[in-house]
Amino acid sequence: MALPVAFFALFFAWPVAAIVARGLKTDGGWQFGRIADVVTQPDIRHVLWFTTWQALASTALTLLLALPAAFVFARLDFPGKQVLRAVVTVPFVLPTVVAGSAFLALVGHGGLLDQLWGVRLDTTVWAILLAHVFFNYAVVVRTVGGLWAQLDPRQEEAARMLGASPFAAWRKVTLPALGPAVAAAALMVFLFTFTSFGVVQILGGPTFSTLEVEIYRQTSEVFDLTTAAVLTLVQFAAVGAILGVHAWTVRRRESALRLVDPRLTARRPRGAGHRALLAGVLVTVALLLVLPLAVLVRRSLDAPGFGYYRALTRTDGGTFLVAPVHAVWTSLQYAVAATAIAVLIGGLAAAALARRDAGRLVRGFDALLMLPLGVSAVTVGFGFLIALDKPPLDLRQSWILVPLAQALVGAPFVVRTMLPVLRAVDTRLREAAAVLGASPWRVWQEIDLPLVRRALLVAAGFAFAVSLGEFGATVFIARPDNPTLPVAVARLLSRPGDLNYGQAMALSTILMVVCAAALLLLERLRTDRTGEF
Repeated sequence: MALPVAFFALFFAWPVAAIVARGLKTDGGWQFGRIADVVTQPDIRHVLWFTTWQALASTALTLLLALPAAFVFARLDFPGKQVLRAVVTVPFVLPTVVAGSAFLALVGHGGLLDQLWGVRLDTTVWAILLAHVFFNYAVVVRTVGGLWAQLDPRQEEAARMLGASPFAAWRKVTLPALGPAVAAAALMVFLFTFTSFGVVQILGGPTFSTLEVEIYRQTSEVFDLTTAAVLTLVQFAAVGAILGVHAWTVRRRESALRLVDPRLTARRPRGAGHRALLAGVLVTVALLLVLPLAVLVRRSLDAPGFGYYRALTRTDGGTFLVAPVHAVWTSLQYAVAATAIAVLIGGLAAAALARRDAGRLVRGFDALLMLPLGVSAVTVGFGFLIALDKPPLDLRQSWILVPLAQALVGAPFVVRTMLPVLRAVDTRLREAAAVLGASPWRVWQEIDLPLVRRALLVAAGFAFAVSLGEFGATVFIARPDNPTLPVAVARLLSRPGDLNYGQAMALSTILMVVCAAALLLLERLRTDRTGEF
């Protein structure tokens, strides 16, 4: 736990504390009385209520639509499965400003629904809820599906042979085993929707506002750091309470599971039920995920002769110090570094938290690891600039600053993906290996690693994808001569003109292709090199 604790203390707790102190502390001392004044304002109470209930509704809708897909990817084998899994993950890494604009083209004025049926959703909360499902669909599919694929199906088959119906066998055998993974996925979806910024900013307009949007407005438009600091503390307290309840309930329901090679559990669809379920998942993916992506690709091709793509190689637009296409290579470098950091930090934390003899202090750190997902990215970005500006940690001019910020978001995914699998490993296997003379390292190498290798690759894929699409904190610390893809897209969208907008769509399409290629490669490695056991 030493390295994870030091990492989160230096690069999360310290920057957040620095920016909050800057907002609440003045020459006259601490302004704690402002907390009650801010939270009792009617407009702030409305923001708090909307933030909470839309996050709950988005989480429930995402679970409802994505859990069938988790079963399909875990238990069914069909042509194009690896490609489809990569496609499902692509929306999760898109910059929110771009994906929000694409979604608006589907449900807004003049969009696809408006043209076909005269239906507009941009003035309702349904646009926000559906866009949140668009972003978080992959979280449920990959987190729950990763564990589901490793559950021994013979346990459910035994229940069927004893007279249980298919639904009863699933409810009494499989669902309890999946409980921790479902809870982890629901937690991540809730945190992302609770702190939603880009989606609400674009689709909500002046009618809807979340805490994240209000923090940004108070910071960059009103310049009221005190109100922004109070809202950050409120968000921090709410997320901390949620994480505490989650850690307590999940810990009570965990048990050792029999895990098997996932290649042995996936079968061809059998019967009308499996085929109907597969068809329903394919239709959902096509309508909810592929259509917005197709809109982006079409817009990037509006200029004849790939004009928008050719413009990415020039620097005469005045938006960047380098050609916009340079952002592709920069993003890949940052993402690789951030993934390595996130896997190291998250893997060590997950291994410590998975121990049955872990103390109460160690178990309490489980909830703290998720706080970076629930704290304003605006706060973290500003905090980096304020806290990491003096020796020995003067990192403002260092390239490592961006991967560190990205790893803060990637590490919780590593923990949440690996922890259910590590805790599900039967401790008797480790004890038997130790009795036979294996060292602790040999026990990890021969027992734990083959069982968690799949989860480790899933975690690395999540960390890489999150790093590619991270925008909230990176926009404040990325150097002008080394912008990432999301930052480059946002800068192009902020400038008027068809050329800038077209280049933004072209860069977004490149981001989609790069992410899909990386995820497809990960799927092949995960399938080809899963350990034999």
